[in-house]
Amino acid sequence: MTGRILLLNGPNLNMLGLREPEIYGHATLDDVVELVRARAEHHGLEVDAVQSNHEGDLIDALHRARGTHLGCVLNPGGLTHTSVSLLDAVKASELPTVEVHISNPHARESFRHHSYISPVAAAVIAGAGVDGYGFAVDILANNHLQRTASQ
Repeated sequence: MTGRILLLNGPNLNMLGLREPEIYGHATLDDVVELVRARAEHHGLEVDAVQSNHEGDLIDALHRARGTHLGCVLNPGGLTHTSVSLLDAVKASELPTVEVHISNPHARESFRHHSYISPVAAAVIAGAGVDGYGFAVDILANNHLQRTASQ
């Protein structure tokens, strides 16, 4: 299989390993990118990784990926609960998107229980730590194989 996956990490995820390690663990963003690249390589896929603390940068990355990537692994961070614009960009990208959360938002403060992204996500992985990113790659790769096999 060949193709590209967009790995998109939102606000504050550049602080992984430093910010609240009791919630998010000790893995850094570089560790996450390495994990995703290794898992993607296992499936014969490549990864374009983007992290931004700015909503517009994430939206621009989704727009650029339309038609060029087979899917998106998205951890929107705090934008999960607030961003209709990011929701619209996911929809406009037409990319199968797997929403990933390192922690389980439903086991945390009530304002974290709602996701604008989940209704349009191909899958949602929450509470699996950084391993959830690898699971997301597996889901996208398997979904891509199923789509291409049925064409």
